[in-house]
Amino acid sequence: MKRVGSSSSSHSDPAEQVPTWEEVARDYGGFIYTVAYRLTGDHPQAQDLSQEVLLRVRKGLETYLPGSMTGWLSRITTNAFLDSTRRAKRRPEEPFADNPERVLAGDVGADEALERGDLPEHLQEALRSIRPDFRGAVVLCDVLGFSYEEIARHLDVPIGTVRSRIHRGRSELRDLLS
Repeated sequence: MKRVGSSSSSHSDPAEQVPTWEEVARDYGGFIYTVAYRLTGDHPQAQDLSQEVLLRVRKGLETYLPGSMTGWLSRITTNAFLDSTRRAKRRPEEPFADNPERVLAGDVGADEALERGDLPEHLQEALRSIRPDFRGAVVLCDVLGFSYEEIARHLDVPIGTVRSRIHRGRSELRDLLS
């Protein structure tokens, strides 16, 4: 699989400066959205999650140590996703009976078409169906190409838990896709 981001360059360059929030939003907004979409499987939810991530980045940028920006952002995105799924379990939302925006929506935008081209819709749908903690690990591993060690750091769990989540997530995917 194509590796979208890598956190292998964890040593910071002393000449590297911490970017401004505006630079992060401009230069990494697409990356944040892509990770959010892979985790949520839903464009409106991915947009909401991206906004939440950018808010967290604004608050946390002062503590960022130059290194792997994509690794840092994917960790924030994954944690925000897991937090939102926990909140949703505590407070389930009732969907609207009729969504006129969805019915009246025009053609798919170029960015959305590109995003959909990366993963086939049936695979994105299957990802959306597996447990969120499994989904996070599978997306970080199989879509973004992070190592088990990197995923363990991103999710702040032991490497054995990462292996288990990836194994179980892949098993669920296999069952759903067969």
